[in-house]
Amino acid sequence: MSRPTDASTTEHPPAHHRRIRSFVRREGRLTPAQSRALDALLPRYGAPVAAFAQPASLFERAAPITIEIGFGDGDNLLAACQANPARNYIGFEVHRPGVGRLLDRADKAGVTNLRVCSEDAAETLAGSAAEPWIDQAFVLFPDPWHKARHHKRRLIQPAFLDMLAQRMASGAQLRLATDWADYAEHMAEVCDAHPAFANAQGPGGQMPEAGDRIVTKFERRGLRLGHTIADFDYRRV
Repeated sequence: MSRPTDASTTEHPPAHHRRIRSFVRREGRLTPAQSRALDALLPRYGAPVAAFAQPASLFERAAPITIEIGFGDGDNLLAACQANPARNYIGFEVHRPGVGRLLDRADKAGVTNLRVCSEDAAETLAGSAAEPWIDQAFVLFPDPWHKARHHKRRLIQPAFLDMLAQRMASGAQLRLATDWADYAEHMAEVCDAHPAFANAQGPGGQMPEAGDRIVTKFERRGLRLGHTIADFDYRRV
């Protein structure tokens, strides 16, 4: 997920109506290839918010659905689409350069099992079909909001898990990763306490390695800074 930046160009409703978001939308600089991809490919790969009333309708076939919230530049998502052609994937990302980059690469790779939504994932999912339709969910390196006064902005919260659990099939996997130690503690505390999820490694446990996901740009940056990577594997019970 895109790291928080200045929000001076973002329009907000009055404070008393404002929902706390886990991100700050930023446009960034689009390359010509990214701009062309957004114009030409988003109509084909795009997942409009209205379609989430029937998420299966986003694809031309019935298959298990994996979502990735905040896919950044799309490296993990594209690799997963290619490695698992029998599975359908929906990626959420508000950072348009990242969306454009993924679309350009997906088109060149001939990927057909991908859909992309560039709107707020939490809001879109909350408005989606309130029934089990997600078989796997990835939240890799979300904005850490490391200052204590910003912790309320973190995506992984009990209310978010309540909403997500309603839409995840029994046995579905929730994969989390972060390079911030205090966010890792927060993830484990919140998820272990939630009755709809069970930690596959036991309470507080972490995966010994990244598993089938690839190393992301934010992960490489964290490693260069000496951060410890925490991977979690939860199952919908």
